[in-house]
Amino acid sequence: MTQQPVILVGVDGSDAGMGAVDWAAAAARTHGWAIHLVCAYSLPSFAASTMDGGFAAIDESRVRSSADEVLDAAEERLGEGLNVTRSVETGDPTTVLADMSRDASLVVIGKRRGGGLADRILGAVSSALPPHAYCPTVVVPYASNARPNIPVRRIVAGMDGSDAARIALGAAINEAIAWKADLTVVSAVPLATGGAALSWGLAPMDPDELLADVQSGLDEIVGAALAEVGEAASGLSVDKHALGGSGAALMTEFSTAVDMVVVGTRGRGGFAGLLLGSTSQSVIQHAQCPVLVVPSKLAERSGLGGPFPWQ
Repeated sequence: MTQQPVILVGVDGSDAGMGAVDWAAAAARTHGWAIHLVCAYSLPSFAASTMDGGFAAIDESRVRSSADEVLDAAEERLGEGLNVTRSVETGDPTTVLADMSRDASLVVIGKRRGGGLADRILGAVSSALPPHAYCPTVVVPYASNARPNIPVRRIVAGMDGSDAARIALGAAINEAIAWKADLTVVSAVPLATGGAALSWGLAPMDPDELLADVQSGLDEIVGAALAEVGEAASGLSVDKHALGGSGAALMTEFSTAVDMVVVGTRGRGGFAGLLLGSTSQSVIQHAQCPVLVVPSKLAERSGLGGPFPWQ
């Protein structure tokens, strides 16, 4: 018997975490999937140092009790009609969720206000998890006055011709079909002209000609992706645009007008990803709507993995 796909939702009691719960509930109803709520905590060896050099021990039972209260609130917020399981896990939240993502179809996490370089250096889950997850991750930004862009009616996906972007496009098409959403696929074309082109040793190129070439390639890629999906994509509204600018800037700008941004990632995490400033990391940090980050390693998976350990 085929196992019901599961959405893994990381919660920590914050408003951002509850926004992720709201989004995950809508996604579970749209896809017909189950939800597994996870509250992970890392227990240090000591809580505080006393004046005489001794250490105050932490009462783990109180920490675990608090985690259960967080899960209670999240489960109540999900409402009725969903298949919901839950667990309290010990360990770094990023590591826990990345490991559990091996058996999930989707991970949903919230993003706190702020972000930027400090959060990325400190290893915020919203920045650290997507490059290491084994399934797609949705990062839901904190929204104080509104539900987090649900239902999803407008989706934009980035395309740079890479294998990672093609895999992400397939996920974007599936999401658009499930949500009955309009899909826009965008290729960003950095236009180096005049002195900028010469400084890089490039021959000046007519911008309109370059955009037309990229548009032609984009049309071909999207057409092939839709053909692969087949009849299920027959009624899908898809727009395709080659636009001048950087991918991160364009995706961030689109995020103010759509309900979901879809980007691919090659899985470069850690300090290398931080320094290189990947497009996916930049979009996660600055987007105004939920971001679906699709790892290239998704292509290596067959189905949904083995039995889910929490069921």
